[in-house]
Amino acid sequence: MSRVAAIDCGTNSIRLLIADIEPGEGPGRATTGPRLRELTRRMEIVRLGAGVDRTGELAPEALERTFAALRDYAAEIDRLGATRVRMVATSATRDARNRAELVDGVRAILGTDPEVISGDEEAALSYAGAAAELPDARTPILVADIGGGSTELVLGDAAGVLAARSVNVGCVRMAERHFRSDPPDPAEAAAIVADVNAALDLAEQVVPIRTAATLVGVAGTVTTIAALAADLPEYDSERIHLLSTPAEAVAEVTGKLLAMTHPERAALAVMHPGRVDVIAAGALVLRTLVERVGLPAVVASERDILDGIAFSLGRSA
Repeated sequence: MSRVAAIDCGTNSIRLLIADIEPGEGPGRATTGPRLRELTRRMEIVRLGAGVDRTGELAPEALERTFAALRDYAAEIDRLGATRVRMVATSATRDARNRAELVDGVRAILGTDPEVISGDEEAALSYAGAAAELPDARTPILVADIGGGSTELVLGDAAGVLAARSVNVGCVRMAERHFRSDPPDPAEAAAIVADVNAALDLAEQVVPIRTAATLVGVAGTVTTIAALAADLPEYDSERIHLLSTPAEAVAEVTGKLLAMTHPERAALAVMHPGRVDVIAAGALVLRTLVERVGLPAVVASERDILDGIAFSLGRSA
């Protein structure tokens, strides 16, 4: 057994998972895979990717928000005695000209460099994390990780990944690019849908998403929409995990979010403050994907790239 710390630094949030990994034959297999015993899971909205789509650079204030969260995470890693640490940085960092500033700051705080991974690597890690707890799902499984800057689409079965593609349509990127009104006007929403459809056209050159028998969505956009569709009185990760949301409910929630003002969205019981201004854009990404795939429902998973990073550390121990 090994105690590991996984950090996922995305466009919108930075997250930490510290867990004990008991060895097995690997996630996504029909036989017994490694087991993860979670010790702590944390998330901070730092909006590292704010403005990157427009400027091409990570803003100084965004870097400082990220470093402040990392200092807290480093203290937690020391307190719980994790012996292996892996931090990955995704869409916003891939796109930024000044990503060396992030690397230098992380090295000073954690004593290790972040890995600026490719979209394909991000997709594979997301699949490993999500598929580990879906041994009975119909295959192939399409895992969709809707992040702040990009969406990872990965198709796999019991043996692992079959095909993967990352496309630059995430909730932060789409909101910053198109939303100017509150609530968004129909033309702004239509522009996001057009971008997402164009991105899915590209994805389908590599990933046959319409062959999927099960659609699994991970990350905050999907879990928040699942919580809203289920009318939960508060965000409850245990109730949300593996909750199936019908396609019609995804469309209904998206329509409601698009009709709300910022204060109305902020007042929703399950809404994290850091998602208020981007959740409608994320919902449009999810709705468009669900329509394209053509399955009757999407399964929300609280297990995602963070769990995939932890499993990778367990396998390499």
